[in-house]
Formats: sequence, C-alpha cells, structure tokens
Amino acid sequence: MSSSRAITVFTTSWCGPCRRLKALLHADGISFTAVDIETDPDAERFVIEVNRGYATVPTVLFPDGTTLTNPTFAQVRQQLAVAS
Repeated sequence: MSSSRAITVFTTSWCGPCRRLKALLHADGISFTAVDIETDPDAERFVIEVNRGYATVPTVLFPDGTTLTNPTFAQVRQQLAVAS
C-alpha cells in the first residue's frame, strides 16, 4: 500500500510501539514524517491537546486532520483508506 500524502507519526526515541509502527509503515511503503515530541515543543503541545492532557505516543496525524492514538498498523491502513 502506498499513500501519496504523508502522515505524521509523533514519537519519542525510547518508544517501542513507535519503532514498531514506523518499521511497519516503512516496510509497507507508506510515506510518513516522524516527529520526536521530546525535541519539538510544538509537537508535544499538539499531542497533549489531541490526547486530552496526555503526551501519548505514537499519535498519528493524517492529511485530513484526523488523529489516532497508539493505533495498530491495521487501524492506520484503514484510516488512510478513509482519509484518501
């Protein structure tokens, strides 16, 4: 599966589920930008806002403005199909 519009994966350097999701996205050819919320204060504020006060990662932002928090790979693929 390939997406012409990149998603954003908000992450941290120590997050295992983040590493796994990024590896699966890469293996499936899905374009994404990874943003480390520990080094980007604006990204951290965004993640806290969409997660009702929690800095939960991975948080995925889709091109249509929707987000998923700690999604499975299948959920990301499904949302990409809906958001396209």
